[in-house]
Amino acid sequence: MDTSDDVRVWLAERTYSDDEQNLIILVYATPDGKRYFRKERALTSFTGAARETTAALDVSPDQLGTVEDEETRERYATEASRMMDEYAPDDGV
Repeated sequence: MDTSDDVRVWLAERTYSDDEQNLIILVYATPDGKRYFRKERALTSFTGAARETTAALDVSPDQLGTVEDEETRERYATEASRMMDEYAPDDGV
């Protein structure tokens, strides 16, 4: 569901949840690192082409959070920019 209002975010962080077993947390961020989209997936959902993790997503602005911490914002900006330079939005990573 791409609309003209959607914001492109790039994969900036992939971590395992400490609270839930077999849960992966994907954080996508804007290239400036100021906004983010968090997606949680069960480890078992990573099998098959339909569940591929892509380099970027287009999401509605109301689904984005604001990164308050400057260090995190810089880290997200660095990684999102790297992904943008190295991958096409639909590339699997």
